[in-house]
This record gives sequence, C-alpha cells and structure tokens, in this order.
Amino acid sequence: MFEDPLFWICVLPGMLLGLYAQSRIKRNVAYYSQVRTGGGITGAQVARRLLDAQGLHDVAVESTPGILSDHYDPRAKVLRLSQNVYFTPSVAAAGIAAHEAGHALQDAEDYTPMEARTYIVPFVQLASQVAPWLFVAGLVLQMNAITWTGVVLFGASFVFALITLPVEFDASRRAKKLLVSQGIIQGKDQIEGVDHVLDAAAWTYVAAAVSAIGVWLFYVFVLLFRGRGSAEPR
Repeated sequence: MFEDPLFWICVLPGMLLGLYAQSRIKRNVAYYSQVRTGGGITGAQVARRLLDAQGLHDVAVESTPGILSDHYDPRAKVLRLSQNVYFTPSVAAAGIAAHEAGHALQDAEDYTPMEARTYIVPFVQLASQVAPWLFVAGLVLQMNAITWTGVVLFGASFVFALITLPVEFDASRRAKKLLVSQGIIQGKDQIEGVDHVLDAAAWTYVAAAVSAIGVWLFYVFVLLFRGRGSAEPR
C-alpha cells in the first residue's frame, strides 16, 4: 500500500496539513503560555468561572495527564484539563479552558452536532476496526458486497470528522465570547492571543477531515479501478 502512488496522492495532503496544524498550535500555545492573564487566573479557575456563570455548577473540572489532552466528557459531565492548562495563569490556558467550557455549554443546550457526534462514537470505533478486514476479505473472496461494506464503514471516520468541524468551531466561538463578557481577557493583545491559539487548534480538525477523506477515497479508487479485475469471476 505504501508503495502505491495513489495512496500518497490521496493521503499526503492530509498528512502535510496535519503537520502544519500541529506545529502551529504548539508554537502558539508555547508563546501565549508566557502571556499571563489579568489577576493571574489559571485555566482551572477560568473553566470554573465560565461554567458557574452559565449555571453549570454540576460540571466538574479536573486535571488530567498529558499535553494538549484537554477535553469535555459529556457522559460523565466532567471537563478535564491538562496540567499545563489547569495550573497555568496564561492566555493560552484561558483560551483552551474556555473552549472546553464551550463544549459543556453545547451539551447543556443539546447542541445537535455535538449530540450526533457523541452518539456515533461507538459505531465509528467499531467501524474503524472492522472495515480493513472486510475490505481485504472481499477482495480475496471476490465478493463485491463485502468489499463495499468495508468501504462504507471506512466512510464512518470521514462522517465523524465532518460532524466534528461545526462542533469545534462553535465551541471556539462561544469561548471567545465568554472570555470577553466575563472580563477574563482584556485588551487587543490578549484577545488576539486567544484567537491565535483557538484558530491554530481548529486547523487540526480541518487536517483530520482532509486526512479521513483522503483515506476513504483511496479505498474507493482501489475498489473501482484496481480491485475490479480481481473481483470479477473468472
């Protein structure tokens, strides 16, 4: 597969975009982690203040190991922040914490794209494990129905990536609005800092979508143009 030029044509754009997105977010987070918030408020305090301001007192805020491992768990109603965000009084930490608080607010409002993403996660996880086996089995057994089933299941990751885009963009929009309305970030420099951090993070989701589309197209092309001969009865 890796020697196939078609694979690289389909997958390389997503890989390059992903590398660009990762380098950009690491650079912006590192820079704005050195810019302190007014009053020295930490990421954990930012999250707690924003959640309480929206009446989400039942949502817990916890620290979690890892770098950029921040996430909101809608099933447990817990907002988990990496230690560099949880304990740090910086513009970068404030932006990341506010973004995750935005997800909690989406959950409280039954934001449709977020609900859809939450419900399809188990299916996507199962599909990603089963799809390669079905695809290969279909080609080997020369059974188009099985092969196409594998291709359709590969598409689940693509659909998940597309649903993720509006969820993440909306959370960032909410984060910026909440940070300004609560007076946590003030002045042009701090607002631009949050913009740079969250916009860089958004590129990682765009890269994931492009990558998922590329992988799916590769398998479609293999089946349509290269697997046809082997799939036909002799």
